Amino acid sequence: MLRGNVVPDVPRWAVLAAYAVPLATLPSGLWRLALVAGVPVASEPVHTGWGVLYVLTLTAVSEALALLTLGLVQPWGEVVPRWIPLIGGRPVRPLAAVVPALLGAAALFVLSILVGVTQSHSLASGDLTNSAAQEALLVACYLPLLAWAPLLTVSAIAYYRRRTTAPPLPERVLEHH
Repeated sequence: MLRGNVVPDVPRWAVLAAYAVPLATLPSGLWRLALVAGVPVASEPVHTGWGVLYVLTLTAVSEALALLTLGLVQPWGEVVPRWIPLIGGRPVRPLAAVVPALLGAAALFVLSILVGVTQSHSLASGDLTNSAAQEALLVACYLPLLAWAPLLTVSAIAYYRRRTTAPPLPERVLEHH
């Protein structure tokens, strides 16, 4: 099913975990886009220029970072694509992918705690929404984000284990590249 452009020796569970990351970030991004578009998903829509820019940037950056997780299971995460200047075609050192992924997962874990505590207070006080339907939609769209840190962590660990215990790159990836 998800084996399209995946490195052949990646375990199925690792592929599912990596592909789940961008899917986990998608609902919150769609909620923010609805907020900017004026859909009544919160008590106040975002209309100001800087507010709109912030929401759109947050959505784009979040989804782009989530999509980078796919590099932990696809060939471009093991050999830099040739079209990238200066480093194209070179093998990716495992720690060059794993360290940023694990630091990102740690940051996401801390952020989920901090944002969860502050936003749960705002949610309980009714500052964010006007109705139970808006509140349910907000929770349904943001709850999947809690999976981002653990999914990224297991994806990075699987990548590291596979890359540090597998045969050399030319035998595995370069023939599939």
